[in-house]
Amino acid sequence: MKLVFAGTPEVAVPALDALIASGRHEVAAVVTRPDAPAGRGRRLVASPVAQRAVEAGIEVLKPHRPRDEDFLARLREIAPDCCPVVAYGALLPRVALDVPVQGWVNLHFSLLPAWRGAAPVQHSIMAGDAITGASTFLIEEGLDSGPVYGTVTEEIRPTDTSGDLLTRLAFAGSGLLAATMDGIEDGTLKAVPQPAEGITLAPKITVEDARLDWATPALRVDRVVRGCTPAPGAWTTFRGERLKLIHVVPVPERTELAPGALDVGKNNVYAGTGSYAVELLWVQAQGKKPMRAADWARGVRISSGESLGA
Repeated sequence: MKLVFAGTPEVAVPALDALIASGRHEVAAVVTRPDAPAGRGRRLVASPVAQRAVEAGIEVLKPHRPRDEDFLARLREIAPDCCPVVAYGALLPRVALDVPVQGWVNLHFSLLPAWRGAAPVQHSIMAGDAITGASTFLIEEGLDSGPVYGTVTEEIRPTDTSGDLLTRLAFAGSGLLAATMDGIEDGTLKAVPQPAEGITLAPKITVEDARLDWATPALRVDRVVRGCTPAPGAWTTFRGERLKLIHVVPVPERTELAPGALDVGKNNVYAGTGSYAVELLWVQAQGKKPMRAADWARGVRISSGESLGA
C-alpha cells in the first residue's frame, strides 16, 4: 500500500522505521507537527519523526493545522491508501480522514477501551495496572473510540517509569502497526468495534496532577512519581520551593513518620506518607540538576521537624 505516516515525537520513530523496513509498503510522505523551539537558544528544531524522514529521503509535510487547504491538496495528490498514525499531536478533521481509502489507523499505547486519551501510559502506571499494551484502531471523530484491528500486551514492572514503559511499547507497537498494514492490504484483518464496558479516560497529565499528596499511601506516592517520570515530573515543596522527585522506594517497615515528615540519616532520606515511609533516592531542587537525595539533604542541612509539602 501507499502510506502517509503521521507522527511527531521520538516514540513514533520505531513505527516509522518498521514501515520503511517492511518491504511491502511505500511510505510516500510523513506528516508531523511544525518545527518547535528547543534548547537554551530556543532555536527551531524539527521533530524526531521529521528528522528520521529526511534521513530516509521521504517527503515531510508540516501543516500548522491538518485542515489547511495546502496540506489537504498535497494529501489528495499523493492519494495514500492508508495513513498510519503514532502520537501525531493534532486532531484530524473529517475532510482529512476521508482522503485515504483505508482511513487513518492509529497506534495507541493502551488496551482499548481502557485509557483513551493523551496520556495512557502515565495513567496506567498511576492507577496501579499490572498489564497494559498497545492497540491499532481506525480513527473516527470520537476520542480513540474507533474499531480495533489488533493488540499486543505488556507487563508493567514494579519499577517502571512511564518513560521505561513507553519505550518498550513503542517497539512492540511498531511490529503491531506493520502487521496491521499487512492485514489491511491483503484483506485478512477486519476492525472490531470496541466494547461499551471498561472505558477509562487518560487526559494529559498537568503539573498540578503531578503534585504529591503526602497523606496518600506510599504505593500511591511511588506510582505518581513513576507515572510522571520523565514528564511532567512529580513534585512537592520544601521551604517554599519546588522539589522534583525522580526516584523513590516504598519502605514498609518505616511506619512512624507523619505524612511529609523527613528523617535524614548519613546516606538515606525518608519521607512519611499516609501509610509507611518512602526513601528518596533521586531529587531535583529548583534551578538545579538531578542529584542523589542524600547529597541534596546534606547540602540544605535539614533540621529536625522539617517536612515536605508543608
